[in-house]
Amino acid sequence: MTYETVSEFVQQGGTIYFVVMFAAAAAYAFWPSKKKEFEKAARAALDAEE
Repeated sequence: MTYETVSEFVQQGGTIYFVVMFAAAAAYAFWPSKKKEFEKAARAALDAEE
């Protein structure tokens, strides 16, 4: 194995890892059952009593 071969393999693996993690984060953020939880979190700062 040369440096170029290892470098190419690692770059492809990193790209695949990034795409999978992005898809997982997007699925979590847009999951229908999470909407209520996210709306509550969005209003938390506005509803807080000082």
